[in-house]
Amino acid sequence: MNTSSETERSVATRGTRLSLVNASLGRPGSPVLEGVDLDIAPGEILTVVGPSGCGKSTLLRTLAGLLPALAGTVAQDGRPLVGPAADRALVFQEDALLPWRTLRANVELPLAIKGLPRAERRAQASAWLDRVGLAGRERQLPHRVSGGQRQRVQLARALAGAPRAVLMDEPFGALDAQNRAGMQELLVEVLHGTGATVVFVTHDVDEALFLGDRVTLLGSDRQAGNGAPGTTGTLLAVREVPRPRERSALDDPARLALRREVLTSLGS
Repeated sequence: MNTSSETERSVATRGTRLSLVNASLGRPGSPVLEGVDLDIAPGEILTVVGPSGCGKSTLLRTLAGLLPALAGTVAQDGRPLVGPAADRALVFQEDALLPWRTLRANVELPLAIKGLPRAERRAQASAWLDRVGLAGRERQLPHRVSGGQRQRVQLARALAGAPRAVLMDEPFGALDAQNRAGMQELLVEVLHGTGATVVFVTHDVDEALFLGDRVTLLGSDRQAGNGAPGTTGTLLAVREVPRPRERSALDDPARLALRREVLTSLGS
């Protein structure tokens, strides 16, 4: 029988370490981010903020394996990261659900790719829908539920395959304030115990500070003190986010100081 400490160690090893060393990111002939040094610890939630066009989505797609680095190294657990992999799930702002498949059938997709028997993947998909508050809606089609509920399905689908990293690109950006706050709370709740490493891109400063264990600030090379305006972005800073993770902690002096730094980096 496992002890609680053994269980905790097992959960802790489910995440993956993602790292970039002096990395140049973008497409051949069109670098977007240069000189990036970043180490993302297993199991942490790293939020990424920066002005439009600074390379947030490029960073995420590189970590997903969709864009190879132009220079430097990108690694997963110390090994070169080459191409997409099932243990890295990518979640977009658009829910990307298949409209002809039921909610349960959408969540089953990563399980079917893994080759799980039909009964097992149905049971797991239903359990995930229950966990994100959609029990009883398994047989509905995506167009029959709200945008917030579709994002819940997308979250369930991303986590059903037990990825070691979840890469999220403005996933709640299209939701109203109430649904967005609810999805933030839900994300923290369902991630608890999975051990997954999360990289979460957002334009919302308060969202970044609520969700993140650390927040990464991206900006232009001019902001980094590299002289004349350039066409590429750079990593300005990585900051620890004060805890506890509670809405009531937003007025904490340390958090307010970090919020001011993030807003300054955005030019606000």
